[in-house]
Amino acid sequence: MDQQTFLTPEGYQRLEQELNYLRTVRRQEVARRLHEALEEGDILENAELEDARNEQAFVEGRIITLENLLRSAIIIEEKGPHEVVGIGSHVTVVEGGGPPETYCIVGPAEADPAKGMISYESPLGRALMGRRVGDTASVQAPDGILEFKIIEIK
Repeated sequence: MDQQTFLTPEGYQRLEQELNYLRTVRRQEVARRLHEALEEGDILENAELEDARNEQAFVEGRIITLENLLRSAIIIEEKGPHEVVGIGSHVTVVEGGGPPETYCIVGPAEADPAKGMISYESPLGRALMGRRVGDTASVQAPDGILEFKIIEIK
């Protein structure tokens, strides 16, 4: 049985688009590379053939991964405001005297911390889950414990 994958509607759409691209464009490109490499002759010493086969394995592996993710996807309904932090919440926190930072809690498949999307399985995501406005979430970091005060949940 597949493990459930939590995705926002946008994340689901992005993964569907990637899967479609891999199936319709990348497969054909790799097949063309394989065909050209095979025409070069000497199969035993053909680096281009080896590279094309590796690329084919990567593309096919990614297709399988995406198919499994999408098959087991649970779409996160972004209904707000939230009283407690959960998957799909947009949480604004303050760490120490720093500026407020807002994160969207998502599943691991679409986590992108640089874009403010953190997995509920990440240390900060786990610390925030189930908390309310005014609560403090503690995260163990290499330099010690970081305290994040929740100032807003959407």
